[in-house]
Amino acid sequence: MRSPLPKPILHCGPFRLKLSLRPHIMGIINLTPDSFSDGGLIKNPVSAYQRAAAMLKQGADILDLGAESSRPGALPISAAEEKRRLLPALKLLARLPIPISVDTSKPEVAAAALEAGAVMINDITGLEDPAMRSLAARSGVPVVIMHMRGTPRSMQRAPRYNNVVSEVRQELLAAARRAQNAGVKREKIILDPGIGFGKTAEHNLLLLRELPRLAATGYPLLVGPSRKSFLTAILGPLTPPERIWGTAAAVTLAVAHGARIIRVHDVKEMRMAAQVAHAIQHVKIPSRGKK
Repeated sequence: MRSPLPKPILHCGPFRLKLSLRPHIMGIINLTPDSFSDGGLIKNPVSAYQRAAAMLKQGADILDLGAESSRPGALPISAAEEKRRLLPALKLLARLPIPISVDTSKPEVAAAALEAGAVMINDITGLEDPAMRSLAARSGVPVVIMHMRGTPRSMQRAPRYNNVVSEVRQELLAAARRAQNAGVKREKIILDPGIGFGKTAEHNLLLLRELPRLAATGYPLLVGPSRKSFLTAILGPLTPPERIWGTAAAVTLAVAHGARIIRVHDVKEMRMAAQVAHAIQHVKIPSRGKK
């Protein structure tokens, strides 16, 4: 059974994302020295801009800029350090014709990022901080509410659920209600089941298989399986870049099951996977001349 597509257009500053027409690709830009996949690869704001421009050329629809690692076991950093890493690059990236999302759970950092040109907040704590909910309501920007139990430092210490899909669904809906009660408009809320955040490999697979249950909530879904370690439970001990084909399989299924935004490291390849999955669903082949 095909999952219902969200109908509203997502307004991100001057940008309009028609999520009902096709899946959108969010490219990951990490400004961290210790992210699990590509920490330390971006050395300065200019290299961040070059990476962003390349992703734009490859077909990214959104860029997600983060300056604090959320890998399992990661230690928190101060808001001052996060802004020091984030803002110089963000000011450059804001010149590009693409919406910029800021990946942060700190209201102070999010506020500074919005002032510097970001038009979306991606919060791994699900807007847990009332100050973040208040900021989201005042600013009117779209917000990604992600599911996570614990913190990055503790989340993978024997995560346990009675029914992972039901519990993640209930907790996401509760977080969405808190946001709406704080003044965030429903049409600004995107839900993310938090693949890899406080879940075992089996939990992640169940969430991907049962995504239609989350899509049925009516909120647009963002899914981020890119290069995640749960893939190694199936494919064996691969390095993060070697997990690209496993990621493509997860992306394909996520799109088929109702995900409207896919957060990835490998924009070109995952855009193609998403396009094919969407075309199979809707059986609409664009004319490109030769067969």
